[in-house]
Amino acid sequence: MSFIPAIVRPPGPDRPAWRLLFHEDRLLVEVRGEAVAIPRRADPAQRLPSPVRTQYLGTLDGVPCFSGELAAPVAPEGMEFRPLRLLLGVLPDPLFALAGRAFQIVDWDRSHQYCGRCGGRTEPLSGERAKVCPRCRIHYFPRVTPAVIVAVVRGRRILLAHARRFPAALYSVLAGFVEPGETFEECAHREVREETGIEIGNLRYFGSQPWPFPNSLMVAFTAEYAGGDFVLEDKEIADAGWFGPEAVSGLRIPVRGTIARRLIDWFLDSSPASARPAPGGR
Repeated sequence: MSFIPAIVRPPGPDRPAWRLLFHEDRLLVEVRGEAVAIPRRADPAQRLPSPVRTQYLGTLDGVPCFSGELAAPVAPEGMEFRPLRLLLGVLPDPLFALAGRAFQIVDWDRSHQYCGRCGGRTEPLSGERAKVCPRCRIHYFPRVTPAVIVAVVRGRRILLAHARRFPAALYSVLAGFVEPGETFEECAHREVREETGIEIGNLRYFGSQPWPFPNSLMVAFTAEYAGGDFVLEDKEIADAGWFGPEAVSGLRIPVRGTIARRLIDWFLDSSPASARPAPGGR
């Protein structure tokens, strides 16, 4: 599925369109047995509640896409509100990516109705995904908060940690937000050092993933152990260790579709065949 972003809705009559409607962080979806689907309607008022605000997103395979903010969690018959995070791996990847984009724009629009300097009402900036304060002339664009996530390997083992904010027994690679004036590379070194006491080297870019909870961009790296012993940051990390492929297969790890899982799968795929988990393992 090919998404083409846009800001200005093209002229013409209403036609079938994807409608991504949120109340707080929950998306309105159609429930079809065990499956869910994003509503797609010709008329924005047909069976769907009216949004407080609506944003045009662009087209997905030529079909217009709209996001919207709902004032109350009132779902029509056959529909439910589902937390966006729980739809990861449930919606097809292109639609989850579209839902993530929609949520970030809805959240930005809701949070920038007034100027942060003078308190005046903002207005849409023509032709831009932005708000402008008529009095201060300050422009407010959607905010993206960068964070790094790092898979550190030591021979045939990977560094995994259980953060205190994680659900019980979940282990993952290390991650943290970029600080002002800091590069991605500097952040990767600092976060691993601060959280575990470990020094890293041979840092290599792996990939990235938008993370709409609510507005992050995860930038992923791989790295190698360069020294140090475990000194855990007690407020953040409950446990950490070096895990071989067999040990990883017995852990609760991030779900597929996350870049954290892609990093762990990269480690497993790069391990010798004799060291990989048996078929059917995690």
